[in-house]
Amino acid sequence: MACTGRTLDTPRRLDETAGLQMRVIAGRLGGRRFQSPGGRTTRPTSDRVRESLFMMLEPLSSLRVVDLFAGSGALGIEALSRGAAYADFVEPDPAARAVLESNLADLELEDCSKVWPLLLPSGLKRVVMALGQADLVFMDPPYGGGPAQATLAGLGERGTLRFGARVVVEHHAKDILPEQSGSLLRTRERQYGETCLSFYRTQPDAPSG
Repeated sequence: MACTGRTLDTPRRLDETAGLQMRVIAGRLGGRRFQSPGGRTTRPTSDRVRESLFMMLEPLSSLRVVDLFAGSGALGIEALSRGAAYADFVEPDPAARAVLESNLADLELEDCSKVWPLLLPSGLKRVVMALGQADLVFMDPPYGGGPAQATLAGLGERGTLRFGARVVVEHHAKDILPEQSGSLLRTRERQYGETCLSFYRTQPDAPSG
């Protein structure tokens, strides 16, 4: 179903994102600035949405994180600032990936992160080890619903994520995502203007017999 809920914030349109500077909201890197990729292929998550998101997710101490369709790396960087132990970033676009790698270097996060140049969802098979260790997965795919649904299907395949792992999908409020995708069950959703956050958690395998 389409996401509905309270309206707090609407992110900039894709053609308004060139040259945006972003900031880490809280944690040991709170207040530090980093760059967002320009152009029409990425859509930065607004400060207000990120702040609300991480208030719902904390504590993050010692967690392993995977940031899919990472763009600037804002979500994974925020998680590291708030105590996550390690973050894997997956970004298919070369220009966005260059900005991401520069951000990680400027924030001195290279030792606790890795950047993967992979298309999604096909590239999930290349990061299966990172996904199997992940406590939290972020997904910020292009609006339209198709990439989100296809990547969710891959994450929901048996054995991809461990029991209890959480997945957060940022998507347009009009995009329809499933209540369940394989082992992933939606547990919560929140709306902020045109942006919606859907929260999933892996469930135990159904007993056989």
